[in-house]
Amino acid sequence: MPLVLLAQLVATLLMTGVIWYVQLVHYPLMAGWPHEDFPRWEAAHRQQTGYVVVPAMLVEGITALIVLVRRPAGVPAWLAASGAVVVLVLGVSTFAIQVPLHDALSKGWDAASHARLVQSNWLRTILWTVHATLAVWMVQARPPASER
Repeated sequence: MPLVLLAQLVATLLMTGVIWYVQLVHYPLMAGWPHEDFPRWEAAHRQQTGYVVVPAMLVEGITALIVLVRRPAGVPAWLAASGAVVVLVLGVSTFAIQVPLHDALSKGWDAASHARLVQSNWLRTILWTVHATLAVWMVQARPPASER
């Protein structure tokens, strides 16, 4: 298995686990954080979460591009393209929806922003699950017998 597929799989599985935890546990618990001190909690959340998700998202994005451009043997073009599109939509959702909602929450507790954050994050939860499925599928792809 090419190293790029292994790196993509590891980063994607990590992010899939993180996003399910965030969606089902972490984001709902935010409602119980001290509202009078919410900006401090939000800042800590962003910093600590960033240490985990930024490297994983970078690896995921870079490997999706490499798989698309230099497709490993056995990986169908549609599968590589699908993975790249999912990663692109994840990036757009993260920076166009979730980051601005976190920016709003960094100014103080806002129930409406929190509700939008939890609701809109379902898109990323589903897409990371889809990308994990695609990444596993790519790893399982076998080159034709003539190329082995």
